[in-house]
This record gives sequence, C-alpha cells and structure tokens, in this order.
Amino acid sequence: MRAGFAGALAGVMLLLPSTAPADAAELSAGIAQLYTSVSIYPPSATSMTVCYGFVCRRRETLDFSAADRAALTKIMASGRANAAAERAAVQKAVIWFDRRMGPILGTDKRVPKADFRANDDKHNYDCWDTTRNTTSLMLVMQMWNLFKFHDIGNPHYRGFSLGQTPHNTAVLVERATKVEWAVDLWPRGYLQAPDVMTVAKWVTED
Repeated sequence: MRAGFAGALAGVMLLLPSTAPADAAELSAGIAQLYTSVSIYPPSATSMTVCYGFVCRRRETLDFSAADRAALTKIMASGRANAAAERAAVQKAVIWFDRRMGPILGTDKRVPKADFRANDDKHNYDCWDTTRNTTSLMLVMQMWNLFKFHDIGNPHYRGFSLGQTPHNTAVLVERATKVEWAVDLWPRGYLQAPDVMTVAKWVTED
C-alpha cells in the first residue's frame, strides 16, 4: 500500500514541471514548448526561471521585487508613443535584464554568439537560453499590462538554407499590422541592445 502511494506521488511529481503556477500566462503551444522541453515552469507575474549554461543546463529563479517592477514599468513607459518606440523600450528592458542577472549568474562575462566552442558554458547563454529568457521577460511584462502595441509571438527558427547557422529567437507581434519582430540577444555581448528586426529579414541573416 505504501509502495503504491509512493509510486503515485512520484507520478504526480513528474507532472509538476509542465504545470504552470496559478498566475502564469496562458501560452500558445509554440511558447509552451520552450518550457516543457527543459522541464521548467513558465514565468508568472512574480518570477521567472533564467536559463544559462546552454539549453538551460544551468538555471536560476528571478523573483521580481517591487523595485524591479518599477524599473521595467518606467522603461516601457518610454515607448508609449508608437510601436517603434515600444520596440526600442523592449531593447532597454532586455539590457536591464542582462544587467540585473549578469553579476548573479556570471553572465556579465558572456560573449556574443556563444556556443559549445566557447568552452565557457557557465558564463554564457546559447540562443535557446536567450530565446527562453527574452520570451519569459516579455511575458512577465505582458502580464503587467506594459505592452500597448505588441503581443508575444511564437519563437522562430532559421537554418534551413545551405550555409546558414541554425538559430532561434524570441518574437513580438505588432497588433495593428500583425508583423512579427525578432528580439534577438544572442548575437550581442553583455549590456548590448538585442537585435530587433522583422522576422522576414531575420530569417535571411546568418
């Protein structure tokens, strides 16, 4: 009987990583896959899992303080004029995230376009990490109602063309036009603004 109960409890525990906290955002299948694929919770309005070390092999919880929320609210308020200004504000928010977590994780030593060849996974993000982290940050800001012109889109992938490096990115979707915009931190170093360009352009880059 006790063995049966232990087995049932273990089964419940195995299901927990794919179960979102009560205040988490409702996610599309494409976004949800970012979290289920590495067995972490999606972000909530109060916290997010920060991935690093390549494909989230290392992770840390960011519990947003009142000061964090105030800082991000102020940053996003600078983008209320139009959609282009809001995308510029998102770039600043991602820089804020980089500064906030860099000294904690050691990613203040990170380099652009890091992968296993950098031989320094403990200080770096790969593109899966930056896609998850940027998407999570944007989802948190969406839960705080900080977006006026955009929604969070499904991550996009490129690397189908001959000679093109496989790569993925977080995405914003402009509400008025439905144009998708890549928000891509991976090609940039510590405290540098992420690339922001249309996904149509982004898929042609290398």
